[in-house]
Amino acid sequence: MEYLDIRTKDGRVTGEVKERTKVHEDGDIHGTSHVWIARINAEGECELLLQKRSADKDAYPGCYDISSAGHLPAGQEYLPSAIRELSEELGISAREEELIFLGLHEGYSEEIFYGKPFRNHEISHVYLYDRPVDIEKLHLQESEVESVKWMSLSRCYEESRKKNPKYCLFPEELDMIREYYEHRD
Repeated sequence: MEYLDIRTKDGRVTGEVKERTKVHEDGDIHGTSHVWIARINAEGECELLLQKRSADKDAYPGCYDISSAGHLPAGQEYLPSAIRELSEELGISAREEELIFLGLHEGYSEEIFYGKPFRNHEISHVYLYDRPVDIEKLHLQESEVESVKWMSLSRCYEESRKKNPKYCLFPEELDMIREYYEHRD
């Protein structure tokens, strides 16, 4: 069983710990780390690495999602969790100083998966990883990730705006990435 710390809206632990399934039943606030892998292509456009979630996932199966993301197990904090997820899901050995903190994001969604309500209320630390990544050399965690692909930031916005059910992306996080690249130059 996986246990999660219940958190406040600013991401601090409350001292309460619950089993993951119960957290999603009740819609409790919990922590997640989101790592967006980005590159600038030859035309100068930002592209994001999207992972296609495994068809066996308990939520959003087969959906294109953030490059690497995961719940914070009870007792673990955001940055170590981000590093762990990159390694487990994609086989990327990153160092903490290579992740660029973009900000805090509060996400909420309610869906039905496998006939059960799923309430996801997460407080995420959002990171950017912009080191070179060759998708042919990634080691995908089959239980989590079916495949990966590069997609332009503008197309990610488009799919998000259309509410395309094949994509489970937060437009606010796409804004964080756009703002980072606009202010970096």
